[in-house]
Amino acid sequence: MAMNLTPYLMMNDGKAKDAIAYYEKVLEGKVLFQQSFGEMPANPEFPLPEAAKDLVAHAMMQIGESTLMFSDTFPGQTVPQGGNVTICITIPTKEKAEQIFAALQDGGQVIMPFQETHFSPGYGIVTDKFGVPFQIFTESQQG
Repeated sequence: MAMNLTPYLMMNDGKAKDAIAYYEKVLEGKVLFQQSFGEMPANPEFPLPEAAKDLVAHAMMQIGESTLMFSDTFPGQTVPQGGNVTICITIPTKEKAEQIFAALQDGGQVIMPFQETHFSPGYGIVTDKFGVPFQIFTESQQG
């Protein structure tokens, strides 16, 4: 089964756009996708603060044969310096993604429960028992 691991940089204080521009120049990266929180579908249960609308919700950059992903933290949230890198595991099936998520949460800590989102049939964030943060992302199944 195909599985892909990608570094994911979480930036405090709205620095994702600066980081994207920096790595685009320094590492000759090419931005493949970028979306702000304001461009995402609205969720009436969680109204979007004005301060978050222009922040980067998700971006993807191609650097050589590798991919690097980015996001700003949501207003009021921070990640410690040096702890802002997670590993995004991209998995083609929801069942396998759930299995890996469950295994990683054993002895670890769930940050965001595994669930369906507007961008994935199955997504969650977990820190494993070694303190390594993972984002588990199921690829969209298009029929």
